[in-house]
Amino acid sequence: MNPQEFRQCLNEVRELMAQERYKEAIVILETLKSEDSVSESDFNYNLIHELYQLDSNCKSAFHQQLILERLLNISKNQKRISFTELNDDIKKNLNLNISEEILRREVEILILRNLITCRIEETTIIF
Repeated sequence: MNPQEFRQCLNEVRELMAQERYKEAIVILETLKSEDSVSESDFNYNLIHELYQLDSNCKSAFHQQLILERLLNISKNQKRISFTELNDDIKKNLNLNISEEILRREVEILILRNLITCRIEETTIIF
């Protein structure tokens, strides 16, 4: 793959992310990451930096999408949930395995984006 094709794939990822089609974007990103690791092409630093930045942002947005859906569902029946309980729930129901630290960060971002109305008190989310 040449740098121009690589750039085109990165642009496709951006478009998929804008459409909130994160799973498809992640597939392309994983392909590009493996291309980078096995390729004899010497992609410039900016392209590789962009790749890993998009990868991080895409995964975070995908996690937020899943977590938001789960939190909205939980909030219908509960007034609060601990991060440990939420993490267990998303592992079980969404097959998403992330640390509690990352889970907390994603919930904080959802709150900052005004996508969910709740607050965090120590290790508990209160709806």
